Amino acid sequence: MLRIYAGNLPADCTEKEFTELFAEHGRVRSIELARDIFTGRCRGFGFVEMEGHEARAAIGALNGRNLRGNCLRVNEERPRGKRGGRRR
Repeated sequence: MLRIYAGNLPADCTEKEFTELFAEHGRVRSIELARDIFTGRCRGFGFVEMEGHEARAAIGALNGRNLRGNCLRVNEERPRGKRGGRRR
């Protein structure tokens, strides 16, 4: 199972649209779309879990793809280092 990062999503992107985008390339196990806490709008990124070979196919097909004027950035999730995470 691979966790995929998808960035530069349109602000009006929905869970349904996000799922369908990746479902073209295999079975989507789970999604997590980052939303603004006050407005509920998409914050421009999300995560998808798919099987390894399907995830690699989705990354290859969707990275750089234009979605309503936004050039998507799609790659394997990178582990958070010292710089990632919440501020304390």
